Amino acid sequence: MPPPPAIRAALLVLADGRFPAGGHAHSGGAEEAVAAGRITDAAGLAAYCRGRLHTAGLTSAALAAAACAGADPLRLDEAADARTPSPALRATARKLGRQLLRAARAAWPNAELDALAEARPRGVHQPVVLGLAARAAGLGPGDAAHAAAYEAVSGPATATVRLLGLDPFEATAVLARLAPELDDVAARATAAGVRAAAAGRADVGALLPAAGAPLLDIAAEEHAVRAARLFAS
Repeated sequence: MPPPPAIRAALLVLADGRFPAGGHAHSGGAEEAVAAGRITDAAGLAAYCRGRLHTAGLTSAALAAAACAGADPLRLDEAADARTPSPALRATARKLGRQLLRAARAAWPNAELDALAEARPRGVHQPVVLGLAARAAGLGPGDAAHAAAYEAVSGPATATVRLLGLDPFEATAVLARLAPELDDVAARATAAGVRAAAAGRADVGALLPAAGAPLLDIAAEEHAVRAARLFAS
């Protein structure tokens, strides 16, 4: 089923933190970074978000763009698995994917979303679902990439306000100052995702970025066994 005509306002709905996809319960690794003393103030948050944007954010944005451009979502899910060495992060990505898929099917009923839910009932990596949801909403690969890149930094920023009692004005300023870099990451991710989708190869993942962030993986495993925690990840 082809996507409907582009409705740019749908991007606001998809990227809204109040969209019922479960993201509010996750810190994007910020909780463990705060516990380890890597984030103590706005400057630390900015450094953390910048690092996450250019690694996990770039990778997620490219997967989302490729899915929105029409690449096989099951192949992309395999590529996402290969880029996620942490079992805790893989479990989180699939849980968030299930929740997003449920919300997207309610908001934008679509045969491609239904087929994905049937093919992978245990969940698909969230960026892949995000890209397919954007496609169902009539958005383009660049929109999907921007939404994924924004999620990579907005989640930690929001969580840090709660974790540290950080002034929300300072957290918002961090996001605003990252906007030019976010645009650059989204542009690079979009180009890679569109190329990968156009190639139509079985090894589509080989054409996408695989920027690693080992500290995020290690922190995710440490957070998963933490006895007391505010966020699920």
